[in-house]
Amino acid sequence: MVSAVFHAPAAISARAARSSVPMRSARRSGPGAAAVAGAASDGGAASAPVPLAAAGPAGAQANPASPARPARDPVDWRGLAGRVIAPIAGLALLVGIWALLTQKGGSFPTPAATFDAAWKLFADPFYRNGPNDQGIGWNVLNSLQRVGFGFGLAALVGIPLGFLIGRFATLNAMFAPLISLLKPVSPLAWLPIGLLVFKAANPAAIWTIFICSIWPMVINTAVGVQKVPQDYLNVARVLKLSEWRIATRILLPAVMPYLLTGVRLSVGTAWLVIVAAEMLTGGVGIGFWVWDEWNNLNVAHIIVAIFVIGIVGLLLEWALMAVARRFEYH
Repeated sequence: MVSAVFHAPAAISARAARSSVPMRSARRSGPGAAAVAGAASDGGAASAPVPLAAAGPAGAQANPASPARPARDPVDWRGLAGRVIAPIAGLALLVGIWALLTQKGGSFPTPAATFDAAWKLFADPFYRNGPNDQGIGWNVLNSLQRVGFGFGLAALVGIPLGFLIGRFATLNAMFAPLISLLKPVSPLAWLPIGLLVFKAANPAAIWTIFICSIWPMVINTAVGVQKVPQDYLNVARVLKLSEWRIATRILLPAVMPYLLTGVRLSVGTAWLVIVAAEMLTGGVGIGFWVWDEWNNLNVAHIIVAIFVIGIVGLLLEWALMAVARRFEYH
């Protein structure tokens, strides 16, 4: 009896030390682990948590060391070079070749002369000295306005038409030959038709943008509708959904990636065409500005306009790609 009483506190202390370590681990592992540890401790009164101070040397040995800070990820120099250094190197290579080709002089301006011309142009891009003498900013805005009108009209007509062609086989058979016939026609071939019908340069340019940007939206939307799984449409038929609910609840989410691809192609085509159309129609616009600078033999301004056209087109492309990523469905 004396031996049993003498060894009882040591046994209780060891049991308490063993029970205290899982409780500290549970607190570090989150609520789920704490709940599991609490459920396991309900098996008997002897498994109740005991402070580590009462556990003695055994509890001190069971206390784990504080976790070390995670090591920082190494810098991805190769990815950084591909994203930043490589494009800068490409631009530097272009400017270097340009400088080498123009170092002996001639009618083509050097990079330094072009930079000086660009600095003067962008010092006051929104000046007005008459209807035919305006800053490059006004010309870009007028071109974007024409592109917006023509592209908006094309979207209003082309997207619903693409849905109908992709949804109904009869309409597909009716419009497919017409689209195949008219799509390869050069957009500028439609400009005289616009001048004949509208009797003015501005609506004729908008008409040209409309007719050249409608085809990518019609074709991509129709292809997207045709690629919707038939099982979705069978479920809609069983549920007796209306055509409007089928179009808005089933077809539109599935077709959105194709639709946005068509929109992106249409905007790029419209921005390409407006420059050529404005060269022929005149007025205020980046295309007319380029042609006017050529008549003035100001090649440096033409090169600046080329970079401006490319930058604006790139910004439009990035904006539509961001919208496309926002509406991706998986």
